[in-house]
Amino acid sequence: MRTMAVALLGKLPGDDPAARLGAVGIGHRPLGELPRGGDVGRVRRVVAHVLLAPGLSVLGGVVLALAVVMPWLLRNSFRFRLYNTSWRGTRFHFRGSVGGSYRVLLLNGFLTLITLYMMAPFMHQRLKQYQHENSWLGRTQCSFHARASQFYAIYLLLLVAMVGFFFLISVAGVGHAFITVAQMQKQGGHVDQNLLIRTFVILYGALILIGLLVGPIFHALVTNLIWSNTRVGEHRIECRMPPLRLIWITVSNFIFVVFTLGLFIPWAAVRLAKFQLESVRLLPASDLQEFEAAEPENIGAVGEEAATVFDFDISL
Repeated sequence: MRTMAVALLGKLPGDDPAARLGAVGIGHRPLGELPRGGDVGRVRRVVAHVLLAPGLSVLGGVVLALAVVMPWLLRNSFRFRLYNTSWRGTRFHFRGSVGGSYRVLLLNGFLTLITLYMMAPFMHQRLKQYQHENSWLGRTQCSFHARASQFYAIYLLLLVAMVGFFFLISVAGVGHAFITVAQMQKQGGHVDQNLLIRTFVILYGALILIGLLVGPIFHALVTNLIWSNTRVGEHRIECRMPPLRLIWITVSNFIFVVFTLGLFIPWAAVRLAKFQLESVRLLPASDLQEFEAAEPENIGAVGEEAATVFDFDISL
């Protein structure tokens, strides 16, 4: 086979030792002479490229496959959840198109990425509009009236809160500690282990506080906005979830879960769900007997599995 390759292509690059070494940027040099520092750096870059390229290709393929399949799975999860929800024998239905799901997630998701998440509130509003306006109770269609500007106001409040927390972290000395560690490493000095431990304790403590304080406030404001701007036909939905009470429930649940080593998780989930349901009520505009059942739909097992995967988003 090598003879055939030589006949077709001429002298192979591998037949010349200098060509083989030059392929990695070392060049031909006498036996026993070590490559210079620049050559070693080039060899390391070549080896790193060879080792990392397959992994990056696989990761890129997985991300691309998820981006293609996710809108379809999310739409099926909406269908399954609503089909298995009923009110007085009348089932809910989701009638959003697959094309609409791809437009909401892929197009808006791409715009969100290229604008460095400046479009995230707009994408959130479009996703909820797609979800709620394609929901039906029997033959009665739901509607969604929240504007993108209202989402931007809540996200802006979240940004201000995050900036305030990071400012407090810097005041607490975390920023100074990181600068000190970086300077000591640059100068070849010894890094104080106690300083590192104290820095990371403060940092992780601040992240936990963000999750326990800022997270519930954001969740309460967004939930109030979404459900207070949702209609079932002419009937209004009112949602008044107190952010401070949600903070108390979140913090107390976290403390109980930690001290019971996770045994309190089921009670914490029920306690949170009960609080959320009690914050929502229907304001009927007329007789509620007007809802009529629609034709039954066929919902496959894919929708059930997808509903489990996307449970975190449907809860909003």
